[in-house]
Amino acid sequence: MQIVAISGSLRAASSNTAALRAAARLAPDGVEVTFYDGLASLPFFNPDLDGDDVPAPVGAMRALIGRADGILMSGPEYARGVAGVLKNALDWLVGSHEFPNKPVALINTSPRATHALAALTLTLETMSARIAKEACVTLPLLGITRDEFAIAADPALAEPLRAAMMNFIAFIEAARADEAGA
Repeated sequence: MQIVAISGSLRAASSNTAALRAAARLAPDGVEVTFYDGLASLPFFNPDLDGDDVPAPVGAMRALIGRADGILMSGPEYARGVAGVLKNALDWLVGSHEFPNKPVALINTSPRATHALAALTLTLETMSARIAKEACVTLPLLGITRDEFAIAADPALAEPLRAAMMNFIAFIEAARADEAGA
């Protein structure tokens, strides 16, 4: 199973990125988590550039998303909203055929960051994502500097993250079965 992880933060020591990397460490055998690290290289969304010949970074992102069985996202809340770089990436996916019906799970790294999470969920639902609500988790990382290793080693953080990953895998498998039966 192939999952693509997307962090909506460009910070080097991002808690969102650390949480995604910890989730990858906690994923069971047979699950490969690939990190999309091209947010900073995406051009600003421009409908004039969206068509058969998109900019190379956009084409690469769309191809990666198209190959994925599911998408795992985490992003910060900036000014009560979704980080601009993450929203820009989603804007490039709106008109693509790779994203609709893609299973998505969200990791929130701050119990106070509810506005961005709600806005991101609404955007993803509008884009026809299949949000795995049982696989969405909030980790209390606000004000705590922990890398992926510390998160994966802390049972209070690792257990809910591991459970979210197992729920996401089950959701993806059920979605596959639904598609096969359709």
